[in-house]
Amino acid sequence: MNQSVLIKNAQVVNEGSIDTCDVLVVGDRIQEIASTISAKSPNTRVIDADGLYLMPGMIDDQVHFREPGLTHKATIESESKAAVAGGITSFIEMPNTVPQATTMEKVEEKFAIAAKSSWANYSFMFGGTNDNLEDLINADATKVAGIKLFLGSSTGNMLVDDPEVLAAIFKKTKMVISVHCEDEATIRENLAVQMEKYGEDIPMTMHPIIRSEEACYLSSSRAIELAKKHGARLHVFHLSTAKETGLFKAQSDLTKKSITSEVCIHHLWFSDEDYPRLGSRIKWNPAVKTALDRSGLRKALLEDRIDVIATDHAPHTSEEKSNKYTSAPSGGPLVQHALVALIELYHQGVISLEKIVEKFAHNPAKLFDIKDRGFIRSGYKADLVLVDLHAPWTVNKSNILYKCGWSPFEGNVFQARVMHTLVNGQLVYTDGLFPQRTFGERLLFNR
Repeated sequence: MNQSVLIKNAQVVNEGSIDTCDVLVVGDRIQEIASTISAKSPNTRVIDADGLYLMPGMIDDQVHFREPGLTHKATIESESKAAVAGGITSFIEMPNTVPQATTMEKVEEKFAIAAKSSWANYSFMFGGTNDNLEDLINADATKVAGIKLFLGSSTGNMLVDDPEVLAAIFKKTKMVISVHCEDEATIRENLAVQMEKYGEDIPMTMHPIIRSEEACYLSSSRAIELAKKHGARLHVFHLSTAKETGLFKAQSDLTKKSITSEVCIHHLWFSDEDYPRLGSRIKWNPAVKTALDRSGLRKALLEDRIDVIATDHAPHTSEEKSNKYTSAPSGGPLVQHALVALIELYHQGVISLEKIVEKFAHNPAKLFDIKDRGFIRSGYKADLVLVDLHAPWTVNKSNILYKCGWSPFEGNVFQARVMHTLVNGQLVYTDGLFPQRTFGERLLFNR
């Protein structure tokens, strides 16, 4: 017998509107959405959602869950558990693990790990290098989310800088090419200047000077030029500057866009004013930059020049993060707190709930052609999150679920709280607890 869940009296945030509805889930799918639905079976679990907001589960198109090879930082199991507690029900993981996922064999090994451990639904990127062109071109688009290229070395030493290889990738692949854009030569020059001045103990405040606006803009503009020249489908990850947003057109219909972009939570939330307080905890690549950049990114997001919100969740241990500038790795954990941080911006009047759902659920599903997810629709997979907008709580060590055990949001009071998360119709998370051990599914694609 299929398990059924009836969600009553929810404020349903979906496809640009908020409506009071009941939603019936039977098995792993949404069966009915109506103003009033009665339980059709005595075994139906009823959730009274009066006063709560029901959203499709968020889809994070950029995470680093560190498995295999870097499991002292995180695992697919630990970080996916934190994700569902934060209302993220599907993720796309990056290839710079150890070993790097730059062959289908290595990608499939990650799928095998996720099948046995992930709380959320999952897919993986196929990583590009200077040496695996044929593998990239021949990759099966139905089996992976897309191709990931580092056009700045970042973490993981996967820099793709051979012009002929880049041109061939952009010309010959039909999959979405997702890129990390920072110009390596510019960064090296900037770093040399700061090393001459400070040695290895460079102040963290210099991070956005080293990984500068110029480095980002040069690389993003070159990637877009390549995509236009070869007709490639390009997605630019984690924009960090207002200047870059001018490279992208305002268009709400993703089916009409061949060049899209993303912004991450930390670039919407923090600015360079936070480095003295948080130091390496907000050291990301690309760097968190100025308050004016943050304002420009928010504006571009609302104007549909930026299409997707993601986390770039990339945990490191506290010990690793406590090193001097040149040794402290870039990246931080975000999946548990991303949605509530966005809702905090809603409370501040920065963004609407409808826009949050569009950018963090609908658009990732559209952009990557994910089958039957990202919307609250009859027949779709029942990936759902119920949120109380007015249930304040403080982020602290006792409620952080990341394996690394820390968050850049520690001490922050969030007004919203994730109350329930359903993944494939299963109530995975409820009011701080995980009532049953369930497993996510491999994402499928309409390609």
